[in-house]
Amino acid sequence: MGISTAPGSMTGEEIVELSKRHTLYEWTAQTHADPIPVAGAKGSYFWTPEGKRYLDFNSQLMCTNMGHGEPRMIRAIQEQAERLAYVNPFMATEPRARLGAKLAELTPGDIDVFFFTNGGAEANENAIKLARQATGRHKVLARYRSYHGATAGAITLTGDPRRWAAEPGMAGVVHVPDFHKWGRRDPETAETALQDLEDVIRYEGGHTIAAFIIESVVGTNGLLIPPDGYMQGVREICDRHGIMLICDEVMAGFGRTGRWFAVDHWGVVPDIITMAKGLTGGYVQLGAVGMRRGIAEKFRDKVFFGGLTYNSHPLACATALAAIQIYEDDGLIERADRMGRVMRELHLGLEAKHPSVGATRSIGLFGLVELVRRREPFTPMSPYGGSSDEMAAFGRALRAGSLYTFVRWNTFFTNPPLTISEDELREGFAIIDRALEVTDAAVA
Repeated sequence: MGISTAPGSMTGEEIVELSKRHTLYEWTAQTHADPIPVAGAKGSYFWTPEGKRYLDFNSQLMCTNMGHGEPRMIRAIQEQAERLAYVNPFMATEPRARLGAKLAELTPGDIDVFFFTNGGAEANENAIKLARQATGRHKVLARYRSYHGATAGAITLTGDPRRWAAEPGMAGVVHVPDFHKWGRRDPETAETALQDLEDVIRYEGGHTIAAFIIESVVGTNGLLIPPDGYMQGVREICDRHGIMLICDEVMAGFGRTGRWFAVDHWGVVPDIITMAKGLTGGYVQLGAVGMRRGIAEKFRDKVFFGGLTYNSHPLACATALAAIQIYEDDGLIERADRMGRVMRELHLGLEAKHPSVGATRSIGLFGLVELVRRREPFTPMSPYGGSSDEMAAFGRALRAGSLYTFVRWNTFFTNPPLTISEDELREGFAIIDRALEVTDAAVA
């Protein structure tokens, strides 16, 4: 007898067994995959078919900004699917037209033209295509502590060890030092980091470099917040050398940091901005590349060599419009800023109480805790690119406590939905507080 296609008929154990047998899980050896079976979700929680409920402290992959099961999102998807589910990207639709115009209102400075993709990695791929075709240059700078996606070009831009298996990858990518070195509590000064960037440009030849792509706030490589003056200095250096500045806002955009886009904190206007995740709150796949008008003008009379079957997908564009409406109607950008101050206090409480907490960093509701074996000298709880028995045990303790978040290397994240209540936020930190007893025991 074949597998039934009717929903809601499987146990959690059956879901996991068939998923592991017939599908591949990302970034893991398949024998180590240990997925949580999910049957439903609402607000800040999701649950298994058997009813075990988890507090979602990572907004899944930093994307479900307005929480799960938001009825206005679901209604917008249903209404657009009934009206027009798909047309090819050579056509024009009302959702495409309205979304481009709305994003032009929200994005920094004079960015007001957009190319729509399926997600963040494709947005970064097309940002590089735009920069290369517009400048006629080939090289692209990226930082070592970065992640830009898993497609062929985006993974080459990525600086962390996820890049290694894909090498040699896309030609022309040059990695530069970061403003915050791994294994250190504090960042470099802006002056030092900018001098490192200048050195690389000198060695590579500024006239050969099309773009410098950066995460405005670094996400999975440590929640790294630029020191004062860094972003402004990068903008000045790029201008001086004719290098396009690409800000990857796939993770940090749409209120995650308490602003529409993280780069807004520093008043810098990039030449190109990429986005996804919070653009639709994860309800439908969509990414976008925003560009300044001068870049778009370069393609008025010459071809832009780029295209996707689902570019400007009407269902996705309508979903993004609904998401933006919710951000505005519910004041979620301002709420993230306000709740972020509460979260910062809770982070500092963990630092004061737990010797294994070596550092905490946050901006808005974008947060991370770095665990250490000792604070002086600063000794991470796991090696670069790896894990440890203690970090694995800590992850299990969070899961046993019914909290889901992203545990990576010697860090874990606190990135709840922007709709989370203060009680729910404190509930999550109480679970974390108990789980940290596991890592405190490892402190020398």
